Amino acid sequence: MTETIETLLPGETLGLLGGGQLGRMFAQAAAQMGYHVLVLEPSNPSPAGEVSCAQIAAAYDDTTALDEMSRAVRAVTTEFENVPATSLEHLARLGVRTAPHADAVAVTQDRNREKAFAESAGVPTAPHAGICAESDWENVTEDLFPGILKTARLGYDGKGQVRVDSKADARKAWEALDRTDCILEKRLNLAKEISVIVCRNQAGSRAVFPVAENHHRNGILAYTVLPARISPEIAKMAQRYAERIVDAFGYVGVLCLEFFVLEDGSIVLNEMAPRPHNSGHATIEACVSSQYDQQVRAMTGLPLGSTALKTPAVMLNLLGDLWFDEAGHYRTPDWAALCSIPGLKLHLYGKEQARHARKMGHATVVGQTLEEALERAKAAAEMLSLPFAGEL
Repeated sequence: MTETIETLLPGETLGLLGGGQLGRMFAQAAAQMGYHVLVLEPSNPSPAGEVSCAQIAAAYDDTTALDEMSRAVRAVTTEFENVPATSLEHLARLGVRTAPHADAVAVTQDRNREKAFAESAGVPTAPHAGICAESDWENVTEDLFPGILKTARLGYDGKGQVRVDSKADARKAWEALDRTDCILEKRLNLAKEISVIVCRNQAGSRAVFPVAENHHRNGILAYTVLPARISPEIAKMAQRYAERIVDAFGYVGVLCLEFFVLEDGSIVLNEMAPRPHNSGHATIEACVSSQYDQQVRAMTGLPLGSTALKTPAVMLNLLGDLWFDEAGHYRTPDWAALCSIPGLKLHLYGKEQARHARKMGHATVVGQTLEEALERAKAAAEMLSLPFAGEL
């Protein structure tokens, strides 16, 4: 018997665990569609709370706060990957619809479980070995080097990662990481880094966005080119792998999968994020429905929207470094000059304090052609003295 899925219509209040910039853009999309958003976030004020109808200022695992949220909403989503899966389980037991489900979030919060799940779904990964106990070093062979030792949990934006060239290096790094659970991955010859954002609703319908091409500096996403400059065959392969993953999870919501394109044209999964993603910001201007529109649609039971590309785009990450001159003195970037660039849309996240490497906003630049979008993005990057301006 087919389960009847109730559609939560505009006018409902939706729950959001997490108050950062991704939640801010989710709340803005929800409001545009006529929904209200209740945020649970310990930091107050928060970027998401600022644009939502209310915020509960409490820890994500505060059961009293979760109980309060359950009385106000019938569906909850997340805006960053480290929301405790146990909090989603608690809400589900109270009858709240969670998108994503706790079991999918739990898998993506552990790199060893994530790799095993991807392989079980038929999605290739880099050669690797889990390091969770002293005995695991017996499974580490020399062909895994040079490699990267990563903490299994809580690493993001390059944190918790150490490049290692030998087993001795890796053991030393593991000791420096207090012998926490880790994964050792072989370093591969990369041609590009790409990502695929895929959406799935409770009825099992899927929608996949065009593949994005990502460029990082110091472990943090610097800019994204949409669509990726890859062959149609590689793009279709990445999208097909993304569909395999969400179907294997029985996933509901928005999932980002980051892939490495190798020099031989093959691709391997790097990692997953059970939420909208930095590399998907450009979908707000570039696609018929943004990743945040889809997040609202998936959790409420509405039909998924079109992911068709309306215009090529380049997204530039705006880090807190822009607020400081070479001498370290605080300054305000020249937003008026930046906004004079044709096709540029500025998004600032409402964060009170700029810090080096902190994500403060982004700018999306569109053009009639990808070449025009890249040219305009280069002008924006040069105006801001971004270190990657010469790459565009």
